[in-house]
Amino acid sequence: MVDEIIAEAENQMKKAIEALKLQMQNIRTGRAAPGLIEKLQVEYYGVNTPLQQLATITAQEARLLVVQPFDKGSFSAIEKAIQKSDLGLNPANDGKVIRVPFPPLTEERRKDLVKVAKNKIEDGKVSIRNIRRAHNDDLKEMLKEKMIGEDDEKRGQEKIEQLTTRYIHEADEVGHHKEKEILEV
Repeated sequence: MVDEIIAEAENQMKKAIEALKLQMQNIRTGRAAPGLIEKLQVEYYGVNTPLQQLATITAQEARLLVVQPFDKGSFSAIEKAIQKSDLGLNPANDGKVIRVPFPPLTEERRKDLVKVAKNKIEDGKVSIRNIRRAHNDDLKEMLKEKMIGEDDEKRGQEKIEQLTTRYIHEADEVGHHKEKEILEV
């Protein structure tokens, strides 16, 4: 029983790290990549929809993305979503496609992006700590209901703490890698 809780905690922590890595991909580093905007939520007929479901996104040059919407009626909604994102992009609509130029990053913008990355890393760490708390609560509940002994509860909490330490360290590594990537000129 305790091993099941530990395995579930580890599985959830792995998923938190995977989600964090996906969020890091959405922080731009000076190069145009479709992954930067494909997950942006676009309000389309009252429903938030990922951009990749509304358009084809291609990187035609190192600093230019081209968005080809499937529906002509979605042009303005896509433009608004790109402008509202924290990526600092200014799309241009020519009636057929939306061009998204990536200006070179200034030192100030790089520092802002590092702050955004650090906030996302901290959110990831908080979710890992929440997973730890939830599973420790499960162990305490099992002890209270006399399903496990105190030794098992203590051993389970120690293993969950080890997992937490490991995955928080992994989140820090993801953050350091992204910070280095952003500050690279």
